[in-house]
Amino acid sequence: MADLKIKFLGHEFKNPVIPASGCFGFGYEFSDYYDINILGSISCKGTTLKPRYGNPLPRIAECPAGLINSIGLQNPGVDKVISEELVKLDKVYKDKVIANVGGHSVSDYVETVKKFNDCDKVLAIELNISCPNVTGGGMAFGVDPEVAKNLVAEVKKVAIKPIIVKLSPNVTDIVKMAKAVVEGGADAISLINTLVGMRINLKTGEPIIHVKKGGYSGPGIFPVALRMVYEVSHAVDVPVIGMGGIQTAYDVLEMMYAGASLVMVGAQNLVDPYACKKIIDDLPNVMKEYNIEKLEDIIGRCK
Repeated sequence: MADLKIKFLGHEFKNPVIPASGCFGFGYEFSDYYDINILGSISCKGTTLKPRYGNPLPRIAECPAGLINSIGLQNPGVDKVISEELVKLDKVYKDKVIANVGGHSVSDYVETVKKFNDCDKVLAIELNISCPNVTGGGMAFGVDPEVAKNLVAEVKKVAIKPIIVKLSPNVTDIVKMAKAVVEGGADAISLINTLVGMRINLKTGEPIIHVKKGGYSGPGIFPVALRMVYEVSHAVDVPVIGMGGIQTAYDVLEMMYAGASLVMVGAQNLVDPYACKKIIDDLPNVMKEYNIEKLEDIIGRCK
């Protein structure tokens, strides 16, 4: 029988498949489609210290191989996420989850992380220092190695849960960024967040998205994500979560060969709400096809 279990940051995941932050809400809505307890975990919607409405409409633009979004971290704020959203999720999903945290300042990140310290539902914090969809904060922290390192160091002073840092692909040297956040104390790295893109309405000559640019995700970015996961996983001594354009169980194996311990599935959930279920159901078949008995054994196989 195929063994899908993965050990990561001291926690055993039943399989490596996790819906990515921003593409699965807070998770409980998807329980109307299937039993979400099959998921390895859930990276919850990006959470900030205070409530955020997000960016003005329109904030979605379709592309031939994905989509561009500029949601702008819309969320009800950390207090309501803990007291309402995660309580709803706990009724339908019994495992622990990953809290994704964003902010405009170092103090925003620090205070939000402190509030998650006492939340038993959360097993780790994913710091979103790479969001291209907010003005101030977000990617401003994710393109300067020294700034990113200092942010992680400040968060680590107060965090009692493992810290995963989500990196932006919109940099010249992804390995330099990865090494910087590890020096700051990151326990793991997740990558990649979205590329920056735009679309133009030919009838008006204006950008489709209100704020002009947004984050491009979907299968079109998979080769870029794979390359960056490979480079980072071979350059740092902390585990890596791979994401970016994953659609199938074959993509999962490819990401794990490149060095990912876990994978996150993003835009495909918006195309097909059963995406993660299909991948999990198909993994044993694809493992058999490639004579893989234990999924953990293939992590970083590609040298």
